Amino acid sequence: MLALGVYYSYRQKNSDEYFVGDRAMNPFLIGVSIFVTVFSTISFLSTPGEVINHGPIVLTGSLTIPIVYYIVGYLMVPVYMRYKVTSAYELLETRLGVKARLLGASLFLLLRLTWMATLIYFACVAMLTMLGWDEKWLPLVTFAAGSIAIGYSSVGGLRAVVITDLIQFLLLFGGAALAVATVTYRQGGFDWFPTTWNPSWDTQPIIGSPTVRVTVFGTLAHGIVWWVCTAGSDQTAIQRFMATGDARAARRAFLFNSIAGLGVSAVLAFVGFSMLAYFQADSDRLLGLTIADDADKLFPLFISHHLPIGLSGLVVSGMFAAAMSSIDSGINSITAVVMTDFVERFRRDKLSEKTRARSSKLMALSIGMLVVVASSFMQYVPGNFLEISSRTQGLFVTPLFALFLLGLFDKRTTEFGAISGAVVGLEAAIAIAYWEPLTGFPEISFQWILPGSLMAAVIAGSLISLATGGLNKFHQS
Repeated sequence: MLALGVYYSYRQKNSDEYFVGDRAMNPFLIGVSIFVTVFSTISFLSTPGEVINHGPIVLTGSLTIPIVYYIVGYLMVPVYMRYKVTSAYELLETRLGVKARLLGASLFLLLRLTWMATLIYFACVAMLTMLGWDEKWLPLVTFAAGSIAIGYSSVGGLRAVVITDLIQFLLLFGGAALAVATVTYRQGGFDWFPTTWNPSWDTQPIIGSPTVRVTVFGTLAHGIVWWVCTAGSDQTAIQRFMATGDARAARRAFLFNSIAGLGVSAVLAFVGFSMLAYFQADSDRLLGLTIADDADKLFPLFISHHLPIGLSGLVVSGMFAAAMSSIDSGINSITAVVMTDFVERFRRDKLSEKTRARSSKLMALSIGMLVVVASSFMQYVPGNFLEISSRTQGLFVTPLFALFLLGLFDKRTTEFGAISGAVVGLEAAIAIAYWEPLTGFPEISFQWILPGSLMAAVIAGSLISLATGGLNKFHQS
């Protein structure tokens, strides 16, 4: 991977090549890169646990793919591709103003820096557990993993990132498929596939109270909002759209992303089914764990104790590939935002292409080092990965998208209205996420953080825009 980074560094002619692959990259490669960028190690490990504990309802999220593809591919991508930008947040200044641009860029930086630091830490902890290494090796493993991702992403640019994303996708998919194949062989066939509702699964209604942990409708709503918001406001996704030739190519890239997501989700669900059958067949295999309380730990347990040494290494590679792909893409995208929205936006003299390319590589290296250092402090944050993620990254997804939705798709929106809507959306996300400790009332399901906060942001932004000259702006346009 480092060799790929060095190879593509010698082929770079300008910063456009470094950040957006000269806007001529293959839609298939871009589509796979989008998927593995937003897919994480915790998804690789927790999806089987969700299936073990709660059944196949997680697969209903796949039903949203046609809806998401239409919204993103036919309603959003054509609008975005009209602009030849490097940073997604340049669009916000074009339609709203510089304050909206800086707010959007800042929200993205906060979201992705926290995400990557947490991701590196938990990926390395999971790796130590599965390999049976002592935690004293954690700093060394963290430094090594971070350094590799920093190396090829800072030197090789987006082309190196996209090519390595494909390699990591194959490792990820292959690792999960290998686990299913191993259980199938040991069980003597496909008896692990459920034909009836397993007694260990809880009942999940189609529609229920917001306090119900998971419902079918909530799964669908959460899936649609998360994917639309991520594809429509996250630099890691929009940067990849810009790396294709036009709206048609970008739409094809998102189609390949959707197909990749469907395939991996299905395989990980099969991992969950097979793990449940494997451990229910012989409780001694649990080594002191229980299916009800330790569902998230069963897949790592299977990798570390029930796979042959050579095969376990391949599956660990798949798990680690999920982390590396998010890290390298994050570094490249953050560098693009910092250079475009902050450094160059406020420089009086324009940087030469050679200086810009060199500065971008140094910036990527610095950002990567910052993330590695920050990851060492994640051990002091209470809770598991899902809890930390929902309390940090999940809070910023919809406020960031609200800026784009209001600014690009509603001509009545004013800059003050859009910013106010984003702030209200952030407040709503915090209120829903921490409803029980803030109010003393029963906890609201995590599935409603994104839909609820997006609705609050759009309503508030629209009303405030109308109250601050939005109609005049609409008539003047």
